[in-house]
Amino acid sequence: MQHIDFELRGEFIPLDALLKATGLADNGGAAKALVAAGKVEVDGQQELRKTAKLRAGQVVAIAGARVRILAPGSMAPAETGVDE
Repeated sequence: MQHIDFELRGEFIPLDALLKATGLADNGGAAKALVAAGKVEVDGQQELRKTAKLRAGQVVAIAGARVRILAPGSMAPAETGVDE
């Protein structure tokens, strides 16, 4: 199973936007179709609202992938390789 940590930029992200941003859906239409088909779970429960607001601490599961929603600033910045 693929595990993805997704850091929010604001208070929430709509479900369809999360699926697109993580690459679990190729585009917004595909993301909405996945949700409408009942293939997405949020916190272990089937989610049928395409634009459900997801907040830090929630977990989204879809076809072999699990996305953990993290609060803004909770991930360490990637190393840039630049000497300071």
